[in-house]
Amino acid sequence: MKKKQWQGWGPGEQAEQHYLVQPRALAGGGDVRHVSEFLRASGWREKSKKGGPLLMESPDRTVRVAYDPYILPGGWTIHGRAGGATGEWSAHLGRQTPVEIVAGLTDALTRPRSAHAPNVWAPLQEQNWHTRFEGQDYSASSPDGTAWMQFRQGVDGSAMWWTGAQDKQGNGWTAHFTPNTPMHLVQAFSTELAGPDPLMRPRGRVPHSAQIRTWSVSVRSRCLSESDGFVSAGQV
Repeated sequence: MKKKQWQGWGPGEQAEQHYLVQPRALAGGGDVRHVSEFLRASGWREKSKKGGPLLMESPDRTVRVAYDPYILPGGWTIHGRAGGATGEWSAHLGRQTPVEIVAGLTDALTRPRSAHAPNVWAPLQEQNWHTRFEGQDYSASSPDGTAWMQFRQGVDGSAMWWTGAQDKQGNGWTAHFTPNTPMHLVQAFSTELAGPDPLMRPRGRVPHSAQIRTWSVSVRSRCLSESDGFVSAGQV
């Protein structure tokens, strides 16, 4: 977000109270439009039924992104059809996965793949996550211990990416990706998961957790739609 110097409220404008939340992995689900509006602007088709769960389809009809809060446990499902270089793949993310972290993966679906070989662990190591082998598994955990990412391999030959975040009260989320999920998408997800910046949530939508830190911010309603930035801040 770009910061701007405040020049005073415009006619009829009022400040709306929001909060910055750290660590970002424990900020709660957020507004699903953070994901869907970018996909829609990138040419994805809206396939949702009226009053039903969100369903978006890529222009070439090979990938679908769904969010269903009406079932248990509910959350996000991203599914890629067979026929591509990696075949059929899927990702399932719990409903409390912050939308900004989900968007790391979904935004990457709209962009050309980098010529550089992807490395899922590099963004985590850059933010001082602890990486290690645990038997056949390879794991990374955040410096504060609230978030993790792991490549798990079963004795039967099965494998998957497993990730999530949890506070000491047990609140949080988990997600898993099939092992053939394109690596550049998993890296895009891990980049957002490890990002150092706090996430913004409106008043009343901040999780109750002893392991988060919050700062009160006053935001113009226009800033919320344009991502102009914040106008004032104070720790609470």
